[in-house]
Amino acid sequence: MVTQSTGGVMPKGDVGAEKRVIDVVEQEITARNLVPGSKLPTERDLAQLSGEGRTTVRRALESLEAEGRITRHIGRGTFLAPESVDHETVSVNDASPAEIMATRLLLEPQMMPLIVTEGTGSDLTEIERCLHGGNSAESRYEFELWGSAIHRAMAAATHNRMLISICQTFDMHDHPLWHKLLRRNFTAERLALYKQDHQQIVDALLERDGESAQQLMRQHLLHIRNHVLGDHFY
Repeated sequence: MVTQSTGGVMPKGDVGAEKRVIDVVEQEITARNLVPGSKLPTERDLAQLSGEGRTTVRRALESLEAEGRITRHIGRGTFLAPESVDHETVSVNDASPAEIMATRLLLEPQMMPLIVTEGTGSDLTEIERCLHGGNSAESRYEFELWGSAIHRAMAAATHNRMLISICQTFDMHDHPLWHKLLRRNFTAERLALYKQDHQQIVDALLERDGESAQQLMRQHLLHIRNHVLGDHFY
């Protein structure tokens, strides 16, 4: 049964009454051309403008504060909240090579124990296939294709959709600055080192040694970072 209000007083927690107060706040923002950080009318003013009691006004303001639309400060008043900063999604071509390598160093070594616990026989077979393709590569470009493939296969072997999605952004085939730096710093000796790195990582994964694979992946990424970017980037 709905209890009727008496004497024009709205029941406690009346959503319609709070909505009327919020509507008044929004009207005041528009009418006064208020911008983020501007001071809003006082509780007394809002009560008079809306025809609602102070308790209802406070509840309405609490709702707006919880939504992040206003801020309230004791002794100072109520203010329109600053605009939130929308962090633009950054593609691999927008990020610098140094940023990409820093992110890879944070994530990829940590994936190795997950591959050991979650990876299937089919996952490891695919990783080995990519390893053999890279080992047979004779050019920088061919090795880079297989290198990207083996890192994607490792991400897939975690069976973690978030990690897989993030790691897909690490493919730097279309990053012009990365290619320029790689060409400038690529040598046959470094190609041999990267092949050796991959072999050791895969061997550790096949032995289900996540800790060793983690250390080896970090070492591999440090080799790439130091060879391609150099110490002056850090």
